[in-house]
Amino acid sequence: MYLYNSLSHEKEPFVPYVEGKVGIYTCGPTVYHYAHIGNLRTYIMEDILDRYLRYAGYEVTRVMNITDVGHLTSDADAGEDKMLKGARREHKTVMEIAKFYTDAFFADCEKLHIRTPDVIQPATGCIDDFIRVISSLLEKGYAYEAGGNIYFDTSKLDKYYVFHGFREEDLAVGVREGVEADGNKRNQADFVLWFTKSKFDSQELKWDSPWGVGYPGWHIECSCISMKYLGEHLDIHCGGIDNAFPHHTNEIAQSEAYLGHEWCKYWMHVLHLNTASGKMSKSKGEFLTLSLLESKGYSPMEYRFFCLGSHYRKSLVFTYENLENAASAYRKLIAKIALLAPRAGESFDEVGAEPLRRAFRDALDNDLNTSLAVTVLYDVLKAPVNDTTKEKLLSEFDTVLALGLLSEAEKLRQEKETAPAAAGDLSAAEIEAMIAARADAKKQKNYAEADRIRAELSAHGVVLTDTPTGTTYRVQ
Repeated sequence: MYLYNSLSHEKEPFVPYVEGKVGIYTCGPTVYHYAHIGNLRTYIMEDILDRYLRYAGYEVTRVMNITDVGHLTSDADAGEDKMLKGARREHKTVMEIAKFYTDAFFADCEKLHIRTPDVIQPATGCIDDFIRVISSLLEKGYAYEAGGNIYFDTSKLDKYYVFHGFREEDLAVGVREGVEADGNKRNQADFVLWFTKSKFDSQELKWDSPWGVGYPGWHIECSCISMKYLGEHLDIHCGGIDNAFPHHTNEIAQSEAYLGHEWCKYWMHVLHLNTASGKMSKSKGEFLTLSLLESKGYSPMEYRFFCLGSHYRKSLVFTYENLENAASAYRKLIAKIALLAPRAGESFDEVGAEPLRRAFRDALDNDLNTSLAVTVLYDVLKAPVNDTTKEKLLSEFDTVLALGLLSEAEKLRQEKETAPAAAGDLSAAEIEAMIAARADAKKQKNYAEADRIRAELSAHGVVLTDTPTGTTYRVQ
């Protein structure tokens, strides 16, 4: 297996620290709002990595943090805590906000068939770990106190900008929007390990520390949570490309300063899901959530299929037209699978299955090429093997792709069996009436009924296309 390592900028053969075992750390959400579909693309691609390593025979432990404190609105350790911002927006406590949006995040993950990580750790549960590591960094001379806060001293490192060949003067104090200078810092790249009330007096969550009452910075949590559950050597660290700097850069700096040796071997970064107007965010344009896509008639599996059609190291442009194309392809794939009819007594064709398995493994061994792996699904359907073999291979491959192939195909079979008539026999007036009924169901948030109407129309050969201006249809 070859993985592209963001640290070396090369595809490298994957060799974990301990043979047969893999530790993965994935940066979890800051739970101050719903995850948008760009966030979810990253978690889908990380899920593919997790599932494929298990399929390949590795014993995998995947750890994810939940950021419920310390993530500020600026990368320069300025602005308010995002959690406090969410609490003020909704007139709730920070912990109420954290609970609600953590539950919402994992509900989205369940719909998208994203495996629940083996360890999920909120930052607020590891305060003693943060204090212990920060104290050690102070003792070793890698950190200093200024203005009541504890900062990491990047000047103590031989190399700080590890992911890109940046020069310090090119970066100023950060690479993203809303950056402000902090006069307490000795060097513009230094970052906060611990805030005290001298920085933010209005912070809701605070803890006692050797440096005063305060709370941890964002970066220290991921280092400490990873080391707590995965030890001093981490195999793979994942996240969105926007985390490469400063978040992951700072993780490496503090972790290796604390440990005194290399910390993580492979860094996997998923590129952005962009809209036609640029990078997706929660603060501009239509807030694109999974629930919004569902309200427009798209299933979570159709969105997952859309994401798998592009390589994780390529930016993916979201438009409803692009999503509709992927959704249509997914429905056709399911329809073809639904036509399979394994016969009683048919044996699995090991000889015929081997080249298909090899093609599937080759695709994913090549830096998780999900697009080619999906192509293998079509190769299975066209292969000169019996339907029993086809169905079992699709089921096997779907342990990695997690597209619900057989369950959706069975659902379609059942719908066709209960359909009252053959395809294409509805009048235009009947179709329009059913489309109007579906729209009413969605307005009432009765998505199950909306999905039932869509499925019934599909059984009659009527394909719907939801657009921002309404629903159109065509009869196959």
